[in-house]
Amino acid sequence: MPRSRSSFGRRLEQFSTWATAVTGSTAGFALAALLIVAWLVSGPLFGFSNTWQLVINTATTIVTFLMVFLIQRSQNKESLAVQLKLNELVASKKGASNRLIDIEDLSEQELKVLHQHFRRLVEMSRRESDLTRSHSVEEAQTRHVQKLRAGAGKPRASTSDE
Repeated sequence: MPRSRSSFGRRLEQFSTWATAVTGSTAGFALAALLIVAWLVSGPLFGFSNTWQLVINTATTIVTFLMVFLIQRSQNKESLAVQLKLNELVASKKGASNRLIDIEDLSEQELKVLHQHFRRLVEMSRRESDLTRSHSVEEAQTRHVQKLRAGAGKPRASTSDE
């Protein structure tokens, strides 16, 4: 994929990737803990003044503000990567429902409807003897109806989950 980002955009991307890696590391945590200890130890030197307290409050507020954006960026990037990998798997699997590609773009109501379809699939699969069989909701519904029609003239044993 060609990139049409500016030099500044690339540098910002590299910096945020570096900052995410550093702040999420053991060394990053150790540095933060060390700074807090240094601040605590310096308390008596500054007489535990309001300025001394303001320094840590301001620093932690700024760091927290920036970290929220780094965390969100990291989560967005990770989520997109996982979605793309799953889309690839769904698209490449014969018999898989392509409705699931880009499912993250559906509304909450649409997701609830789809969830109900899959709940029906779960119920149908509980009645099957082959636990390794996998199919789409539509295919499962069609097979289920065919089984019911085929078995309509035959007596069948009752199962405990019916």
